Amino acid sequence: MSTPEPVSRRERPSKPALSRSAIVDAALEVLTRDGAEKLTIRRVAAELDTGPASLYVYVKNVTVLHALLADRLLADLDLEWDGAEPWRERLVRLLEEYVDLLAEQGELARAVMFVWPDGPFYLDLIDVLVRLLTASGANEQACAWGIDLLLQHASTSAAEWATRAGENGQQVEDLEATLESADPQRHPGLAAFGADAFTTGSRFERRRWAFEALITGITGVSA
Repeated sequence: MSTPEPVSRRERPSKPALSRSAIVDAALEVLTRDGAEKLTIRRVAAELDTGPASLYVYVKNVTVLHALLADRLLADLDLEWDGAEPWRERLVRLLEEYVDLLAEQGELARAVMFVWPDGPFYLDLIDVLVRLLTASGANEQACAWGIDLLLQHASTSAAEWATRAGENGQQVEDLEATLESADPQRHPGLAAFGADAFTTGSRFERRRWAFEALITGITGVSA
């Protein structure tokens, strides 16, 4: 019986070199396959066939990983504006597309409420928002703070609708039931107003109204 010849380690295929880009690629694989709730440093390290300690050289924690991944997702967003489309129409359309993109990712949408995307696509987004708001005539401070406010609202909206789409999310009917339970003696204003005023309109109508209201406040220009 012949003895198996040992296999030299030198003949084994070498692992691809680690980099931030490779880590984000692996994180995107985990996100797509397993969902955002499974996105951890340990899970991404396993995807790369390495230990978590190796990743911490490039990504210090899961918050940074979310920030890098959020930036990668922005690559799918149309960030072009040649000035032909009116600034306000282009701004609202961009914000709506941003909400839709985040809402598709569930947990990641909630994470973006607390982190800034980190990378070139985020800078592309900020750049086009600066140009759009500047075209309104708003001053530099209003543009800068306005961008922060608009993206905060977009992230919150995406997280809200992503949560409602889940099995455990509250539904509009839950809100209606709460409002309709108002005691006329304790809440006379609410009881007279009616629950329908708070729940009417599709999420798309309400989203458009909210962005228009924010843009008018930021720029001083009505729709």
